[in-house]
Amino acid sequence: METHEYNAGEITLLWKPKVCIHAAVCVKMLPKVYNPKERPWIKTENAAAEELKNQIDHCPSAALTYKLNS
Repeated sequence: METHEYNAGEITLLWKPKVCIHAAVCVKMLPKVYNPKERPWIKTENAAAEELKNQIDHCPSAALTYKLNS
């Protein structure tokens, strides 16, 4: 399955576009990070890792996940 990776320092954000249900929870919670009108549409540098983790935990489809960087 296609997965896009966005490095965010201590974590890497993973996005699976085919899983996304476009609920827009990410955009509503962190509009400074997620902007579907821009490319790239995810700008991890605009939030701390903890903010990203918290938002990702609210993704209803699990299209957004993360892995810890060592």
